Amino acid sequence: MLFGVGAYGLWGVFPLYFPLLKPSGPVEILAHRILWSALVMAVLVLALRRRAALRDLLRDRRTTLLLLLAAATITANWGTYIYGVNSERVVETSLGYFINPLVTVLMGVLVLGERLRAVQWSALAIGFVAVAVLTWDYGRPPWVALVLAFSFGTYGLAKKTASVGAIESLAVETSLVAPFALVFLIWLGSSGDAHFASEGVGHVLLLMLSGIVTAVPLLLFGGAATRMTMTSLGLLQYLAPILQFALGVTVLGEHMPPGRWIGFALVWLALSVFTWDAIRERRRQQIALVTEAAAV
Repeated sequence: MLFGVGAYGLWGVFPLYFPLLKPSGPVEILAHRILWSALVMAVLVLALRRRAALRDLLRDRRTTLLLLLAAATITANWGTYIYGVNSERVVETSLGYFINPLVTVLMGVLVLGERLRAVQWSALAIGFVAVAVLTWDYGRPPWVALVLAFSFGTYGLAKKTASVGAIESLAVETSLVAPFALVFLIWLGSSGDAHFASEGVGHVLLLMLSGIVTAVPLLLFGGAATRMTMTSLGLLQYLAPILQFALGVTVLGEHMPPGRWIGFALVWLALSVFTWDAIRERRRQQIALVTEAAAV
C-alpha cells in the first residue's frame, strides 16, 4: 500500500516539478526526460541483472514491435502532459487521467471485442455526456485531456499485450526514442535555442533529475502491483488526478467556472459507477470461487 501511495502520490505532484524546468520549452523538456530516463533505465538493467531478460525480449519481433508502439504513445503522453502543465492547464491534465479508466474500457470493446455489463455502459454514457459538457464550457474539445487519456490507454494496451517486465519494457521504450531526443537536443544547441547550460547549475541538475523522477514512481508502482489486488490498485490510481486537480485549483489558481464543475462532477459520477461495479463484480467472483471450492 505504501509503495502504491508513493507511486501515485509522486505522479500527482508532477505539476509542481515541470514548471521548475522553464524557460526550457515542452519539447526540450521532453527530450531531456527521454534521454535521462534511458540512462537511468540502462543503469537499473545492469544493477538488477536484467540483461538476459532484455536480450530475450529483443529476440521476439512481435514484442519489440509492441514496445515500439508503446514508446510512441508514451512519448506523446509525456509531451502532452508537460505542455499541459507548463501552459497552466493542470486541471485539464487531471481530467485526462480521470477519464483514462473509461477510455481503457472503451478500447477493450473496440479493439479486443470485450463485452460490457449494463452498468459499465451506463458509466461510459455518463462519461460521454461529461466530455460534451466540458467541450461546451471550454468552447473546444478538451484536447489535452483526450490525448492524455487515449495515448495512455493505447500505451497500457500495448504493454498488456507485450506482457513484459516494467523495467525491461521502459528500458526498451526509452532507448528506442532516445536517439531522436539526442539529435533534437544537438540541433537545438547548435541553433542557440537550448537552455540546458544557460540557466545555471540548478537548471542542469533539475533537467538531469527528470530521469530519476520518471524511474522512482515506476519502481514503486512495480512493487505495489506485485503485492496488491488489482481492485485496490485500481482504486489507488485516482490518487494522482485528485492531487493534480487539487493543485490546479488551489496552489496554481486555475479558474473553474460552473460549467466546468458540472463536467467534472459528471466524470466523478461515471467513475463512481464504474468503480462500484468493478468492486461488486470482484466480490461476486470471489464468492463463486469459494462456493466452488467448498463444493469440491
